[in-house]
Amino acid sequence: MDKLMISGGRPLHGTVRISGAKNSAIALIPAAVLAETTVTLDNLPQLSDVAIYGEILSELGASISWHADEMIIDPSGMRSAPMPNGNVKKLRASYYLMGALLGRFGEAVIGLPGGCNFEPRPIDLHIKGFEALGAIVTNENGALHIKAKELRGAKIYLDMASVGATINIMLAASRAKGSTLIENAAKEPEIVDVATLLNSMGANIKGAGTETIRIEGVDTMHGCRHSIIPDRIQAGTYMIAAAATRGDVTIDQIIPKHMEAVTAKLQEMGVKVYEMDESIRIVGQPEYNHVDVKALVYPGFATDLQSPMCTLMTQSSGVSVLTDHVYGSRFKHIPELLRMGAKVKMEGRSAIIEGATLSPARVHATDLRAGAALVIAGLTVPSGRGITEVTGVEYIDRGYDNLVENLTSLGAEIWRETIKE
Repeated sequence: MDKLMISGGRPLHGTVRISGAKNSAIALIPAAVLAETTVTLDNLPQLSDVAIYGEILSELGASISWHADEMIIDPSGMRSAPMPNGNVKKLRASYYLMGALLGRFGEAVIGLPGGCNFEPRPIDLHIKGFEALGAIVTNENGALHIKAKELRGAKIYLDMASVGATINIMLAASRAKGSTLIENAAKEPEIVDVATLLNSMGANIKGAGTETIRIEGVDTMHGCRHSIIPDRIQAGTYMIAAAATRGDVTIDQIIPKHMEAVTAKLQEMGVKVYEMDESIRIVGQPEYNHVDVKALVYPGFATDLQSPMCTLMTQSSGVSVLTDHVYGSRFKHIPELLRMGAKVKMEGRSAIIEGATLSPARVHATDLRAGAALVIAGLTVPSGRGITEVTGVEYIDRGYDNLVENLTSLGAEIWRETIKE
């Protein structure tokens, strides 16, 4: 296992290119299961979650090959084999196999998924959707058994705008008989990306990106080529890192509209933000205003950027308040920031953050975005104060490909070391 070593105090300067969206990739790969012929996904991020998904599809009989950042998936030889354990336990988004296998084969047996463990995320809305489509769902020995003689379209209202449930229902409903209506659907760009792929494969989906999605089921779906949208969470992390280090960084190959919530809060703090067609330039300032942030579903401020934003708030004057209305317990990075000298106290779903100069420490990433927050914290430590050590790198690798290389190219002093047993 590795750890990251960071010598801070260096403002980031230069240009960083953003890779394809992790949260799209982990839904697009299982979506390919619905096709009868080859699907090519390009602009794939080189992440551990993506690699695990490739292994899972191989275990189910798909032919998987790679060419640079392309994954070529031939699902023609796939079957719906039971997968109660193994790789599905390593991957939170393995639940998308439920909708994909149900749509293609009418059945799925999937172990309850793993992934980041910052808060339980029940899949009751997924099950509600499958049952509305005509499936019978049972929990046997820790695995979900989902089976339908025939999937039929239905009107489905989601009690909350769940990204995972919206996508999973879209996957299954694409091959159901008749019309499906999803109300109170999530609106994230990744949902639009998945719908775009499915439509290119022959599905009939309208309204993705709005709260009402209409799906006309089709009998068969075919292969296609699809390029994944840029990763808005990765982009936001580099935007925040540039501001936190008082740097000057251009984040390239992104969709600026996806970043509007982050851009607005950075500007409110006093960061200079310049938008271009497919890039954003962040110019940090010596002093920042305190700011209040509420993490909400899209198009609000992303909960996945709450942890990195918390680090940036330690660099402002006065007292800032960060509230997470999506995952109220997503604050496991706070004790680690306190080790580094942050001044933070918790009140329910809110972190009350006072500006402070951080110091180096040995800290541990308990989840993906907490890891990003700790890396940014290490970058802000003044030069000459010492080395920040971040363990739990396996979480960071789930969402940030080439992180060390990218930060090094921007002038950061960061490197990997192997933890000796």
